Amino acid sequence: MTREPSALNVARRRTELMLAAEERVDVLVVGGGITGVGVALDAVSRGLTVTLIDAEDLAFGTSRFSSKLVHGGLRYLATGDIATARESAHERHLLMTTIAPHLIRPLGQLLPFSQAVTLRQRTAGTVGMGLGDLLRMRAHTPRRVLPAPALVSARTALRLMPALDQRGLRGGVLSHDGQLVDDARLVTTVARTAASLGARILTRVRALSLRADGASVEETTTGERFEIRARAVVNATGVWAGALDQSITVRPSRGTHIVLDAADLGTPSTALTIPHEGSISRYVFALPRAYGRLIVGLTDEDSPGAVPRVAQPTEPEIEFLLSSLNRVLATPVRRDQVRGAFAGLRPLVDSGSDSTADISRRHLVTASDSGFVSVLGGKLTTYRRMAEDAVDLAIETRSLPSRRSRTASLRLAERDVPASGELLDERTGLTEAEVVYAVRVEGAMTVDDVLDRRTRIGLVDADRTRCLAVADAVVTRTISELF
Repeated sequence: MTREPSALNVARRRTELMLAAEERVDVLVVGGGITGVGVALDAVSRGLTVTLIDAEDLAFGTSRFSSKLVHGGLRYLATGDIATARESAHERHLLMTTIAPHLIRPLGQLLPFSQAVTLRQRTAGTVGMGLGDLLRMRAHTPRRVLPAPALVSARTALRLMPALDQRGLRGGVLSHDGQLVDDARLVTTVARTAASLGARILTRVRALSLRADGASVEETTTGERFEIRARAVVNATGVWAGALDQSITVRPSRGTHIVLDAADLGTPSTALTIPHEGSISRYVFALPRAYGRLIVGLTDEDSPGAVPRVAQPTEPEIEFLLSSLNRVLATPVRRDQVRGAFAGLRPLVDSGSDSTADISRRHLVTASDSGFVSVLGGKLTTYRRMAEDAVDLAIETRSLPSRRSRTASLRLAERDVPASGELLDERTGLTEAEVVYAVRVEGAMTVDDVLDRRTRIGLVDADRTRCLAVADAVVTRTISELF
């Protein structure tokens, strides 16, 4: 068994599952997305004892379906939400300079001055990027981390994004933001960091009901039911929060992305920013990713009704993203060139707005009538602040030992995977060492965990199908070696 303090695996889980049923902890966190693991880390780093449970796997829900950006809130500036923009810029600064510089890189984002981008949109985009740079300075993020925005020539724009339509191209403006190695990787790393400080991270444990002093739960692989006792409980289940806290009305918003071959756009070195037709505050982004992929997103659509286990993209959303992208390209991307698509549900707090695009991205932290704390809303970039606020409220309402949050200066765990090793799939570069590490250290229990939430190969169905059998064999063997 791996002895690394941050290692999550089935052997550690078996031991800690028994302890969870026997011992009372200070804080029980329900939900293993970025907010939940953030709460677990904040609480345990204050010296509180912590158990986190999730009905599925880490990053199973919304947290793995983002644009994989740590952004400074340009959109919020455009809509006049200065407070959210400031918070985003501050949290981005902490993530890129102190907390997770090993998980985030600066990414150039080009707004092209093409025929499809109006003068009003060019002006608004340029001014907005300038204001965003003022927020960067206010947050004290150095230019070596995030370079200043700059006007670029048509030649430079084409070098950065070779697929642009040259007709009428008048250069563009280039700004920079933070891009995660992967959003699900961030979740796993925060969970591992919490585990290194003593938190119990238990996936496949479903909360059936919550109380102020604990929860009734079910271990989903066996169906065994038991109680977890805690001095405080935090509901961080995102779009499912309303099912556990009836006082909350969640209004899910579906955000869809499509996956393309980066080569279809000339393998760009920067991201592309495309304003929605007629808008100065909403954009579609084309973002280069690993494995020679590029993702294009995202939408913002109401998703009423029952919350699905995994949200699905709709054909109109896919067509909208292609249409938006093709407005600025020399050669349109065809529907049959889309290699994959994915959708996530934003856990927005219903404010009565006509459109989910108009709902504030500020987060909500509230104590339920039953005495537990619920936290939802917000976004990936501000997860740390959301977690801090949730633990502060839990301490206040449940009379826990009062200690200040430490996470603003707490660096996340490193990921040490051997660079060499047997190659399992040439097209994606998947190695045996990556699969073994996912099982031994990152808490993967199944091949789905590995392909869909550790390596992200599953974003493209063809890649997933090709890697499934060989990866499954490594997962099975590695789990047997842990016992």
